[in-house]
Amino acid sequence: MSTAMNFGSKTFKPRPPDKGSFPLDHFGECKDFKEKFMKCLRDNSFDNSQCRLQSKDYLECRMEHQLMAKEPLEKLGFRDLVDPPPSQADNNTKP
Repeated sequence: MSTAMNFGSKTFKPRPPDKGSFPLDHFGECKDFKEKFMKCLRDNSFDNSQCRLQSKDYLECRMEHQLMAKEPLEKLGFRDLVDPPPSQADNNTKP
């Protein structure tokens, strides 16, 4: 007599990780960017506001190598570090 109960044929369906979770960089594709960011943090007493450019570069590398989902940099908090589109840049230089 089998004691296992089978309540249907539901199977496990994997899903992508939640936002904020991403694969490790096993091949070191973004290692240089990470090291620059970590050095900046150490040099600035771990004040991450002083290392925003390095953080942006590291996240861009991760997105380019599909180590995290592509997101607009503005959405990641780097609006002030993103170059404006050419049409907006031209409007800012006109008197």
